[in-house]
Amino acid sequence: MSCPACLSGAVHEGTPTGTVTKLHGLDVYVAEPASGSQPEGIIVLIPDILGWAFVNIRLLADSFAKKKNYRVYVPDFMNGNAAPVSSLNSMQKIMAPKTWSDTFSKPYHVLSLLGTAAPAIFLVRPGKTFPIVKSFMESLRRNEAAHLPVGATGYCWGGKHVVLLAEGFTIEGKPLIDAGFTAHPSFLSLFGDIEKMTVPVSFALGDKDNMVSPEQANQLEKIILSKPDGQKGECRVYPGYGHGFACRIDVTNEDPKGATEAEDQALTWLEKHFEGVKY
Repeated sequence: MSCPACLSGAVHEGTPTGTVTKLHGLDVYVAEPASGSQPEGIIVLIPDILGWAFVNIRLLADSFAKKKNYRVYVPDFMNGNAAPVSSLNSMQKIMAPKTWSDTFSKPYHVLSLLGTAAPAIFLVRPGKTFPIVKSFMESLRRNEAAHLPVGATGYCWGGKHVVLLAEGFTIEGKPLIDAGFTAHPSFLSLFGDIEKMTVPVSFALGDKDNMVSPEQANQLEKIILSKPDGQKGECRVYPGYGHGFACRIDVTNEDPKGATEAEDQALTWLEKHFEGVKY
């Protein structure tokens, strides 16, 4: 995992409209369908290293719920150990200082990242957090999603967890997830993680992503397209975009089209795999 890539991007403007509750032992942000009707499915949005409280992630959850009749959960799978949002500013000043002040303040920002973001990355390593994710999904399937399709969407850090969930875990004869989506995942073991998947997953990757190169994306696509029917995934590569584009794009300096299309990709994929699912 590369800190510069995983802590690049911008904070988006907007006020989240969902609510915060306690669910299955975790703090959870909840975005409900705009129609006010009963949801036709549930999405569990697994965030990047900035965690469940990051405004960009909550706005994305709100958008998912608004566009489709789904309930969206964003649980605190990191148990309060997410990297602070200030890490984005510190990384920008280290990597691309714009003023003399930025240049002279580099040591301060380096120390800030070493004291906050670095420990967060260690504390929320997938080997430690995936059991929490899996336990939550099991409880969700037994209760709120007992009769509804479930999708998992993951960004950067969250992408690894979606891929792991796609290995085909079940509870009471039902899959923990019916389909998955991930944009620019981090921590992947290429290509062992991909080969283990038995649940269909849609990938959104930038061709400038230093986590998954275009060559690796091509091999990843070959693997998921070679799977049996019902397990086949898809892979879309977005030209000109790098790591984090789907959730942290700097809309003042970059074309947000890729982020919008990745969001639509996720919803189209989930809608396709939710259709006709009954429990």
